[in-house]
Amino acid sequence: MNRDELKTKAINAAFQMLQSKGYISAVDVLMAMGKLSRDDHDRWRVRQVPYLERVIRGNLAQFEVLLRAVRTYSRDQLHLKPSRTVYTSWGKGPRQPLRFTRSGIPYLEEMYSTHFVGAAPARTIPITSPPVPEVSKNPKPTPVISEPGATNDL
Repeated sequence: MNRDELKTKAINAAFQMLQSKGYISAVDVLMAMGKLSRDDHDRWRVRQVPYLERVIRGNLAQFEVLLRAVRTYSRDQLHLKPSRTVYTSWGKGPRQPLRFTRSGIPYLEEMYSTHFVGAAPARTIPITSPPVPEVSKNPKPTPVISEPGATNDL
């Protein structure tokens, strides 16, 4: 797969993520593209894998191109806001920050961990209260109809 095909596939996956989840994350895009399996992702989250790039399928040099394409598309075309997300381990024991790359280069770590979110859609939920019954100024007593011989005593 050449770089243009990779960018196109990444942008399509990013758009699908935005439609289904309301945000775009590199990890979800990799899973949607088939570069990262759910099992490998879960193993990374429970610290069975030291860094995410170890279980990503494909050429690691192309992933930087993929991440840049997703970032450019999200910021420039969709006008989404970048939001750095801290990935921590799952499971028993204390939560520990997870690594994405073997080298730990901050620039690459940030590219993997940044989510792109949009402004929350304005929800206009009408607040309605039950209608208040109209009360007349001179209410007439409601007659009580009872059976002959019955009393209204409680």
